[in-house]
Amino acid sequence: MYRRPAEVLRRKLAREESEPRALAYLMGACGFMFVAQLPTVARQVSLSDPARWAAEPAAYNAALQPALGGALLATMIFWPLILYALAAVIHLLLRLARRRVTGYDVRLSLFWGLLSAVPLALLGGLTGGFVGSGVALTLVGVLWLMAVLWFVSTGVREAHRMAGEPK
Repeated sequence: MYRRPAEVLRRKLAREESEPRALAYLMGACGFMFVAQLPTVARQVSLSDPARWAAEPAAYNAALQPALGGALLATMIFWPLILYALAAVIHLLLRLARRRVTGYDVRLSLFWGLLSAVPLALLGGLTGGFVGSGVALTLVGVLWLMAVLWFVSTGVREAHRMAGEPK
């Protein structure tokens, strides 16, 4: 995907429409993004009250559980809803720009793009967990965002090209 995204997305878009497949891509991406958040969440909790955690190790686990639950809720419930809404907005904007791209093609491009950028999200999670906030984490975040935008825009462009081709 990182070497020839247009080719990969053309193959994905040429397949028969399958909303369960697109949802599986989205949920897979969200699952990996949850895993990517684990080191950062653990770091934030451990730095919040290190003296207490040293005195009461069980208290650390009691504080970590709600933080992990919040991250799980955000990535597995709220992010999919937000991303479906984002796909609808992108589709609406493309229709206003008179691009021949279906809603399914936009969703597939967005969800596959997120799944394809998971290695950078995992790197960001490790960076946030080991290094913390700073230039390195910002750089990895920018790389992740650029990869997602690159993959999504490539997918939308290929879907538009394929819509203009005779069948």
